[in-house]
Amino acid sequence: MVRSRYRYLAITIAVAAAAVRPHPAIAGAATGAATEFTQLANNGELIKLLESSGIQVDNQLTQITQLAEQIQNQLNIYQNMLQNTAQLPAHIWGEVAGDLNDLRSIVSQGQAIAFSMSNADDVLGQRFSSYAALRSHLPEGDSFSSTYQTWSDTNRDTIAGTLRAAGLTARQFESEEATMETIRAMSVGADGQMKALQVGHEIAAQQVSQMQKLRGLVAQQMTMMGTWLQTNQTDRDLAQARREQFFRATIPPMTGGRTMEPRW
Repeated sequence: MVRSRYRYLAITIAVAAAAVRPHPAIAGAATGAATEFTQLANNGELIKLLESSGIQVDNQLTQITQLAEQIQNQLNIYQNMLQNTAQLPAHIWGEVAGDLNDLRSIVSQGQAIAFSMSNADDVLGQRFSSYAALRSHLPEGDSFSSTYQTWSDTNRDTIAGTLRAAGLTARQFESEEATMETIRAMSVGADGQMKALQVGHEIAAQQVSQMQKLRGLVAQQMTMMGTWLQTNQTDRDLAQARREQFFRATIPPMTGGRTMEPRW
């Protein structure tokens, strides 16, 4: 069943998210609280976390994009079904409700990733002057933190515009409870059902595009971080080699000088 596949992907996404934040965290994009990156007092631990998180975040975004594509395709199937019947049966509409709620969750997942990666950029910029200098060379002097904020605002505005065009508000889909209540209200007639399917299909298509853009941002950020980490590692290796060379050096022989003789 499609629903079981969605549940499996949702679990996979949750596992990936936990891997990105291996320590207990009270953070979240919805609350605006500090993420795990800000809670690491040790700079070495912060660097190790960032080195391991890039692939995990990329995998998470891939899974989210695939889930959005599946929801988009499934909603299209429901639209075709509705064109041939007066109203979708209750059990089919239950599947629709689940898909639309999963879509709401996808939006939240994307916002959380953008928030977390933005925090990583901010923390590195605050703690390491070499990283702050490197990121200042980005186009137009922007930081990744501000770029993620622009992405987040654009994504929210796009969704809000789609909802407004259908006579709906962002608040009606901002939580699971509000989403399910809105879907129940739209289930009473074919017109309401078709509107919900059309809105869901359009938002799903938007999320496929937006997650691809977010994935590109993450890839750029991780490339820059990799450059900085490699430079830092080279500097550390050079310093270590110099220390080892210093301590291995032999003391030069104390010969060839003048003999000290007492003068009376």
